[in-house]
Amino acid sequence: MDTAKANKVNSRRTAVWGITPNGIRLGRRLRSHFQDYTLFIPEKEAAGPTDISGGDDLRVTRFSRLGEELPRQFRKFDAHIFIFATGIAVRLIAPLIKTKLEDPAIVVVDEKGFHAVSLLSGHIGGANDLARYIGEVANAVPVITTATDINTLPSIDMIARDNGLYIENPGAIKYVNMAFLKGEKIRIYDPLGLVSRFIPDGLAIPGTGKEPDIDLACTWEQIKVPRETLVFRPRVLSVGIGCNRNTPEQDISDFLTETFKTFKLSPEAISTLATTTVKADEQGLLALGRTLNLPIQFYERDQLNSVESIENPSEMAEKYLGVKSVCEAAAILSARMGKLIVPKQKTRDVTLAVAVPK
Repeated sequence: MDTAKANKVNSRRTAVWGITPNGIRLGRRLRSHFQDYTLFIPEKEAAGPTDISGGDDLRVTRFSRLGEELPRQFRKFDAHIFIFATGIAVRLIAPLIKTKLEDPAIVVVDEKGFHAVSLLSGHIGGANDLARYIGEVANAVPVITTATDINTLPSIDMIARDNGLYIENPGAIKYVNMAFLKGEKIRIYDPLGLVSRFIPDGLAIPGTGKEPDIDLACTWEQIKVPRETLVFRPRVLSVGIGCNRNTPEQDISDFLTETFKTFKLSPEAISTLATTTVKADEQGLLALGRTLNLPIQFYERDQLNSVESIENPSEMAEKYLGVKSVCEAAAILSARMGKLIVPKQKTRDVTLAVAVPK
């Protein structure tokens, strides 16, 4: 495993569960290979020959009942390493699992450290990589059962994960991966070329997005595709926003939703919000950033005025703020002097524009 991938694996929030003396010892040995690590052990195993005390960096949580503690901790970690039987692990996690986009990575390791089994969320969750990493650091045999991996084929969900693409309909992943396994060609609409270069030679047919048989669409646009079409959203849209003082978050949010619906854009493709530094304390806008979990970029007057490609200069903005444009200029700047795809839209209290990198 290369260094970058190993660093990504060992920096994730990882819980290790040991319930036998040997399992606890192995869990303790794994500590030096993880940056964010918590070891869970039974209360009755907290002393004696299996004592795991001895360092401030060794975080230990003791539990009385495994079946009660795991549900409390399941969503708090990116990955769980269970050092006990696979059957126990399956019974414990069965009521907790949701979807491959939400579930943490689960790897089961026998207490002697012979095997590291990728049990759940092998691709998107990273369990396959975690099993391989444990194999390297603990001399275990990684057990990987996902079909694309054992056939040395790309996995479309891993391509999405590694390139920061939002998967709109994960249920369609199986159709594309099955096509890879069968050696069948897939038709791809990928205007930015974010996916096509990872597809094996001869398996991808470029599409325009208007064909009735698109297998994979990677776009910020809302286009009509069959239900089985896998849809990725690249986070490339920069949304410039201007607003009157004390405009409520809901007003800004509603206008954003309406604008994206009108111009057939996906909200999941937004990478950032952008505005003027004058709005750095605008509570409605700040709240929107938190709600959408998006960063907000703030630009000084000189930066906004440096943009020459604005389409709708504002007399009011120039009069009161000294800038010719807020929303269009901020969107273009945030998109690295990109292309405006939604010119200024406005209500009484909000202005909005959208740009993409060129």
